[in-house]
Amino acid sequence: MTTATATKPRTTSKTTAKHARKAYDGPSAEELLVADLVALMESSDLPPWRREWTGQQGEHRNLETGQPYRGCNPILLELGSMLRGHTLPLWIGGAQAKAHGWWPRKGCKSVRIVRPQLNRYEDEAENIQTGHAEAVTRQWVSFKPVAVFNAADLVGTDEEAEAALQARIREAIGQPLQLAPQARLDAAEAVLEAWPVPTSWGGTRACYSPTLDQIRMPEAEAFTTREAFAATWAHEQAHSTGHGSRLDRPMSGTQGSKAYAREELIAELAAVLIAYRLQIGCQLQNHAAYLKEWAQLLKEEPKALFKVLSDARKAADLIAPEVTA
Repeated sequence: MTTATATKPRTTSKTTAKHARKAYDGPSAEELLVADLVALMESSDLPPWRREWTGQQGEHRNLETGQPYRGCNPILLELGSMLRGHTLPLWIGGAQAKAHGWWPRKGCKSVRIVRPQLNRYEDEAENIQTGHAEAVTRQWVSFKPVAVFNAADLVGTDEEAEAALQARIREAIGQPLQLAPQARLDAAEAVLEAWPVPTSWGGTRACYSPTLDQIRMPEAEAFTTREAFAATWAHEQAHSTGHGSRLDRPMSGTQGSKAYAREELIAELAAVLIAYRLQIGCQLQNHAAYLKEWAQLLKEEPKALFKVLSDARKAADLIAPEVTA
């Protein structure tokens, strides 16, 4: 975004060579994140796609500060946890860990999250009224990929550091308060029941009709667990957020098309985030075949990643708003 100082007249965006930014030819934030996600999606040794909620250990948070991760980052951390088999929701950056004498185990891999950055610099532009160059402040938001490691992948450099690490993990997982399973599922279903898009029950298919603006679901008793029922319902509700009266996403793609794969990816990532927020079982219901389609989509359009993540978060925010308190 380009903004001029409040007291200056309107200016053009003509930038002087003196203040031109240096060209960067390395991988973009999108390319780094896409490379990680594609590698996970195309892995031949993926664990089962069902992961029970580890709610007793709380939400994804930083091991050192205790601060929870927000925005799109819980989606990336949930995916990283599911695909790598992590159960601890505790993460830390490499520099943070090193400062305590903790190092990642040999062979383990990080998960990339994103950190928004407000960039600003002073520039000169020609005033279209006076014809003179004047100072303006230019600013824009970019996203920096940041690697974090799961606490289970850390080891201490010596006995003292290892003891401190284990003590910190015990302290961290002992802090969160958790509803009993029955109360947690009741609360999650109450949130889903409050979604205004009508659901018709019966049959064997779970789907959303943009034309009718209606969700169709099998009866709850048809699912193996209440968690699976709620997760599937959340997925279909995420689709319904794309209706023209809500977030107005393209919904006309046919199965096998890029538009269809993109909408499925948005809905599935939104469902992951909804399940995370509601503390219910998280299930990537389309399995490896669809993951490979999504991987191909991301490889062909790496710049679409942040938009997909943003759309997934907006969908989740409508159904299960993030609690920040």
